[in-house]
Amino acid sequence: MEKQTLPAEVRTGRGKGPARQLRMKGQIPAVLYGPGGETLVLSVDPTALVKALTTPFRRNQLIELEIGGQKQFATVKELDVHPVTRAVRHADFYRVSLDSTAVYPVPVRTTGRAKGVVKGGELRVHFRTLPLRVAPDKVPAEIVLNVENLDMNESIRVKDIKLESGELQLPAERAVVFLSSEVKKIAEEEPAPGAAAAAPAAAAPAAKAPAKK
Repeated sequence: MEKQTLPAEVRTGRGKGPARQLRMKGQIPAVLYGPGGETLVLSVDPTALVKALTTPFRRNQLIELEIGGQKQFATVKELDVHPVTRAVRHADFYRVSLDSTAVYPVPVRTTGRAKGVVKGGELRVHFRTLPLRVAPDKVPAEIVLNVENLDMNESIRVKDIKLESGELQLPAERAVVFLSSEVKKIAEEEPAPGAAAAAPAAAAPAAKAPAKK
């Protein structure tokens, strides 16, 4: 992973008033905390921050903060986003070291058409992200699982996943992807929607027209 550089400045004012003034100047309040240093109250350019996060790594992107001539590695821990405009209003950065590991949620993506799906089964993905303990500069953008050879009632378990770096923080036998035939079978046995209601109506005798006087 290539780092993204983001300039930041230490700020002194706190509270809603200074934060509002900061946003009027085109900046947003931010904070940097974590092991290896003191907590710093910062200001950053929201446009530059969004650009730094517009990578395949998203929130896991390694960011190099430039603060008063000093450089510190961090990842985004939390973003406060306006509910309507979706503009970023505040950012929390977590300090990281390239010499230590942390747990990151990495997206899971499947590729290929499973053999079991061709036979009528259903592919179930139990996890959309997987917790991976790894160095911050070794985080993958995603974990890709090829399901082409997956047949009925077969699964891809944690121990089956091969990674270039890091270790998944789940039991080895935990199924990440499972190919089930149960859903399709149940769907075939159940009557079509409305069929049960239509049957009595069809069987009911037609109403007799009133006799002419």
